[in-house]
Amino acid sequence: MTQRDYYEILGVARSASADEIKKAHRRLVRQWHPDRNKAADAATRFAEIQEAYDNLSDPEKRKNYDRFGHTRGPAGFGGSAPGGGQTYSWSSSGGPGGFNVEDVNFGGGGDVGSIFEELFGRSRRGGAGGGRGRGRSAAPAQRGQDIAHTIDITFDTAIKGGKEPLRLSRGHQSETIDVTIPPGIADGAKLRLRGKGQPSPTGSDHGDLILTIRVGKHPYYRREGNDIYLDLPITIAEAVDGATVQVPTPQGAVSLKVPPGANTGQKLRLTGRGVKLPDDKSGDFYAVIAVQTPKGLSADDREFLTSLGDRLQNPRHGHPWE
Repeated sequence: MTQRDYYEILGVARSASADEIKKAHRRLVRQWHPDRNKAADAATRFAEIQEAYDNLSDPEKRKNYDRFGHTRGPAGFGGSAPGGGQTYSWSSSGGPGGFNVEDVNFGGGGDVGSIFEELFGRSRRGGAGGGRGRGRSAAPAQRGQDIAHTIDITFDTAIKGGKEPLRLSRGHQSETIDVTIPPGIADGAKLRLRGKGQPSPTGSDHGDLILTIRVGKHPYYRREGNDIYLDLPITIAEAVDGATVQVPTPQGAVSLKVPPGANTGQKLRLTGRGVKLPDDKSGDFYAVIAVQTPKGLSADDREFLTSLGDRLQNPRHGHPWE
């Protein structure tokens, strides 16, 4: 069967520069990568694109191809069958610790072999070395499937980090592994454990274990980004005159000064007392004032507050109240 022209495969002119060829290759890889394109001929097209790029990105091979085409030339040039260059293995999932095809950066030096070797890992091939072949084509090694799982952790573990045991079943075997939870992890975040997925049916690499983190509620803290909030109840007297109160934070109790005239909803900030991240950055801690209305007052106390209310300024004065 007549082979297609390499320039036609990449969709570039015969006068295309090396940079134009690289850009065309990058675009076509994103379009035809088998993990992204589920067409029946995607793997064949992908291998065809790789062969074309392998020959046109190498100045000497391109020179021989321009002169002799697909026929064997004096320098030993000859087009290999699609997929007859390096065999690649690919991951079926992106996410933290992995990648998506559309996110791959093909910039920098090196040939296509080194680029894909870095991103996908060298595929396993029969014969010594598992290196690049120039002869017969080999089917891509089939990597083990990834395992997706949800793991529940406490609010404190999410803030401070720690280890969580997880019972895992794979390949007809069960085992318990300790999952390291990094400090500051957020609800809904994903952790990728390399090689903890299903075994490969062809003896290649295991898949990965992809964990979705589900963080439990805390009885009195709530988290917004890397900041932590706590509702701080105070009495009317403390709100009027101010006070110094003890406030529980994830790092321990702290004395906090409530200014005179504090109102419900007012936020008092403790810098750096929020979520601590592995890069030594920290969020802040906010105590949100909640003035408590007294209950169970005696008749004398109630009479006093009533008389006091008559002397206080009406907070509902002006627009839109009047």
